[in-house]
Amino acid sequence: MDYSKRELADRLAAEYALGTLRGGARRRLQQLLPAHPALAAAVRGWEARMQTLAAPLPEMAPSPRVWQQVQATLFTPAGAPQRWWQGLAVWRGLSAVAVAATLALAVVVVQPPPVQPPLVVVLNGTPDGAALVSAGFVASISADGRALVLKPLGTAQVADGRALELWAVPSGAAPRSLGLVSAQGSTTVLRNEILKGAQALAVSLEPAGGSPTGAPTGPIVSVGSI
Repeated sequence: MDYSKRELADRLAAEYALGTLRGGARRRLQQLLPAHPALAAAVRGWEARMQTLAAPLPEMAPSPRVWQQVQATLFTPAGAPQRWWQGLAVWRGLSAVAVAATLALAVVVVQPPPVQPPLVVVLNGTPDGAALVSAGFVASISADGRALVLKPLGTAQVADGRALELWAVPSGAAPRSLGLVSAQGSTTVLRNEILKGAQALAVSLEPAGGSPTGAPTGPIVSVGSI
């Protein structure tokens, strides 16, 4: 994924600063910031915008005329006819409504939305791949379907000149490449609708640099149903 693209960097930075980017996706973005100056600059920009919204407003003293009008409205001389808006009961009622509205808004703002658990897919080794790459994988996909983390279930050695590639496998359609993956550590995939239409995830053994045809060319070494 090209994080130098302004639109992509700005969208991710906005979600990060607003707090809508959560869980593993948020942690992955934090890990990516040192290596992507454009992304880091976008995050700083959005954080600066949010800080201005939280800045305290300067105190403003009302003019003497305003205070005179307030006193004339609230403190009617004895015996003078009282208008309906000067009644104490009216203001008590309005105060109660305002307090109830404030409490309701506080509950909505403070109560976080329920956190959706990620989807976990276990990819087991296949008989064809056992002699080549003896390792399974586990994939964790975020609830919004825009982030995937693939981890090996053991250690595996890939021969020189070969690479592992991850595929989303739809039903009745050609596999869709999700990029090269590591047999030694975690691999992160960030894109929209990672699992769109997919029924399984698979890892194939390909030439270095990935499949030259856009479809799996080597043996499938690991597969898991979604």
